Amino acid sequence: MVGRRGSVSMKDVAALAGVSVGTVSNVLNSPDLVAEQTRLRVEAAIEKLGWVRNETARQLRAGDSRSIGMVVMDIANPFFADVVRGAEEFLYQKGYSVYIGNSDQRLDREATLLDHFQQHRVRGVLFASIGASVERAARLRQRGIPVVLVDRAAGAADFCSVGMDDIEGGRLATAHLLSQGHRRLAVIGGPGDLTQVRDRRRGANFALQAAPEASLLVISTELLDVAWGRRAADDLLLLPERERPTAVFALNDLLAIGLLQGLTLAGVRVPEEIAIVGYDDISFAAAAAVPLSSVRQPRAELGALAAELLFEEIRTAESSEHHEHRGVRMTPELVVRQSSLIKS
Repeated sequence: MVGRRGSVSMKDVAALAGVSVGTVSNVLNSPDLVAEQTRLRVEAAIEKLGWVRNETARQLRAGDSRSIGMVVMDIANPFFADVVRGAEEFLYQKGYSVYIGNSDQRLDREATLLDHFQQHRVRGVLFASIGASVERAARLRQRGIPVVLVDRAAGAADFCSVGMDDIEGGRLATAHLLSQGHRRLAVIGGPGDLTQVRDRRRGANFALQAAPEASLLVISTELLDVAWGRRAADDLLLLPERERPTAVFALNDLLAIGLLQGLTLAGVRVPEEIAIVGYDDISFAAAAAVPLSSVRQPRAELGALAAELLFEEIRTAESSEHHEHRGVRMTPELVVRQSSLIKS
């Protein structure tokens, strides 16, 4: 007597169909090797018993996992949702499934996710790292799991990577605010150990070299989200009006949206009193109460390109071909909207 559905095995299917376990396996993996009547009998037994093959166990035994792990810093951020979508679409076409892990900008969670992916023997990992260190990714590589770094440059020739030229992005945003006549500027965002944060701040400082009379106030945040954008608005409003920046470069759009909310609730007009430029150009940027200027990143394209590099690394590893790691740096674009334009 067959037990609960969850306990049904391939042996139960074979017994009901009156065939060997090997025949059931052939029906599943090489149906052309099985006579049609036998195949139909096995399929009928599978249907009656409600048996579902444990694909994970099969892949672990065969050593040919079709799963990819992907670690992102904040899945609630539409930027990363779009990056995931681009990667997933490419890998789906290649027959791979993608398992998403959200580190929530925490190093301990990032480490745990990488450990889980290793234990489940994923075929490769797309890794949007929090910190500058890639030591854990290197350990995965040593265990035969290819890793591609996402939304950052590797800083070494040991990894494929896809990232944006965030220095240029920061320069574009700040140069635009300077071109609008602003000389008291602020840059909002953190934490400072994030490579993207450091590079965008560096770009802002480069732009200020062309305007030595201008000043730049740095307001750090613990996270790059809406709540910390509202806190940054409170910090700005505590400053005496004569010292308050007239323009702000927020290091991502969620911060910019929170900043816009906080300023608007306090009765500060954007852009007349404080102009804002964000970063990423997520869909909410254009849909904000005051449409936000933003530095656009090709998010889905970034994810798809990272997935393509990972697929190529997997392919060459399987065929023992030489693989040369590539670091791709994409160019951002400034999209100007109402939040930073001086009205004539």
